[in-house]
Amino acid sequence: MCYFLCPGKTDMRKGINSLCGVVREHMGHKLVLGDVFIFINRNRTTIKLLHAEDGGLVLYMKRLEEGTFRMPKYDPQSNSFSMQWRDLVVMVEGISENSDRRLKRLKASRYSY
Repeated sequence: MCYFLCPGKTDMRKGINSLCGVVREHMGHKLVLGDVFIFINRNRTTIKLLHAEDGGLVLYMKRLEEGTFRMPKYDPQSNSFSMQWRDLVVMVEGISENSDRRLKRLKASRYSY
């Protein structure tokens, strides 16, 4: 499985069809089973993951109420962001390089369902 982070900002109003176009036209990739394409908005408060799997495409979204997503390091040699599963988890969960703390996130107890 490969993880591809779309460089730049993404309009989060885009749905599956529009994001597929971004993958093909802007990123230069084909939607292949198992690959995950990652999109982040300008403020780094919303992330979308487009995942190709058997039977279709899946779109995941997470919006932060507090804090921002930290971007992975840019690799100038490959003109991309080097991403693996662990890098995605670190970014989404707000895990800091300092293992004593995490980046600011809204606590789930503030929501009432």
